[in-house]
Amino acid sequence: MKPLSPLTLSFFLFVFITNLSLAFSNEDVEQVLDINDNPIFPGGQYYILPAIRGPPGGGVRLGRTGNLTCPVTVLQDRREVKNGIPVKFVIPGISPGIIFTGTPIDIEYIRKPSCAKSSKWLVFVDNVIQKACVGIGGPENYPGVQTFSGTFRIQKHESGFGYKLGFCIKGSPTCLDVGRFDNDEAGRRLNLTEHESFHVVFVEAETNDADFIKSVV
Repeated sequence: MKPLSPLTLSFFLFVFITNLSLAFSNEDVEQVLDINDNPIFPGGQYYILPAIRGPPGGGVRLGRTGNLTCPVTVLQDRREVKNGIPVKFVIPGISPGIIFTGTPIDIEYIRKPSCAKSSKWLVFVDNVIQKACVGIGGPENYPGVQTFSGTFRIQKHESGFGYKLGFCIKGSPTCLDVGRFDNDEAGRRLNLTEHESFHVVFVEAETNDADFIKSVV
């Protein structure tokens, strides 16, 4: 298939977003907990891990994908024993605050490559695979590529155990789930989806520094 131009794909993504129903409406609000049932809090360091450990892989980290010259794409490690890079959650304009399901938050890695000015998560459109993917940095890291700023949300997963992530584009009330896409790279990309969401749990990094965490299910 011939790759869509950035303009065409941006229009396609706009139509996709504006025609998608609100993903997170009509849901009870509750405080977000880590795997030990402790509330997660802004500024804490957490691994984002799959709720079911094993073949689904490990935690999320950064990698270089496509024609990008800097490792700014958020990937789920294929190795189940890898926890990835810890993140911290920030409630914009509020400190410290309490993180409930549906609270608008920024997600930031606690470390980043020097070629990226920011460690905060954003969304960029990969014109080749025609997916809106999660990354870090800024527009300068994605030459010729559409990027979107906005806030993330944490919601209960449909299974009743664990959580899923969503992304709301700035200026729009619509939130899309964050799923995974396998493009035969070093890890699975996190991307916006209307299909299966990435089923995750949060593990406090400061108390789980080992490179292996036992299965949580």
